[in-house]
Amino acid sequence: MFAACRCSRSQKIENSTQQRTNLKLGLRCYKCVSTQPGCGQPFHWIWYPSISCPEDDDVCIKIIEKKGGQDVITRDCLSSVKGIRTDIPADRYEGCRPALVDVKLANYVNNSIREIDIKRDYYDSTTFCFCYFDHWCNSGSLIQSSFYVLIPSLVVYLWRSLTF
Repeated sequence: MFAACRCSRSQKIENSTQQRTNLKLGLRCYKCVSTQPGCGQPFHWIWYPSISCPEDDDVCIKIIEKKGGQDVITRDCLSSVKGIRTDIPADRYEGCRPALVDVKLANYVNNSIREIDIKRDYYDSTTFCFCYFDHWCNSGSLIQSSFYVLIPSLVVYLWRSLTF
């Protein structure tokens, strides 16, 4: 069933090393929508496992869509959203920026079938936040998560210093 490798020991080691280095260790991001519990603001990171982004040069994104007092927040990898969003800003560096204005996107066609109606200007504002320097960077507030790590560490430190 399997062909035996007729190669030297050094070639076998080189092949196994090459196979190990070909593993994709992409950027890890959260994937959820704020209609799911814990994915809104504040974000409860413990409820959502992270995903490994499929592309090597991928970026974590957080899309904030506002309508009146309601916010819809989407967290994902950029490569997962590229095919379905036409309003992604061309500038994808670290930080937040407003969505592109696509002149073709909000043209209204009077369709009698609601499912194929192409008027898509429901939200008052859409903001894209990009990040790619840290894993799980599309969670939002990193200060809040580090605060939750700092307090238990401080309690353990004080407990040890008082008991010894």
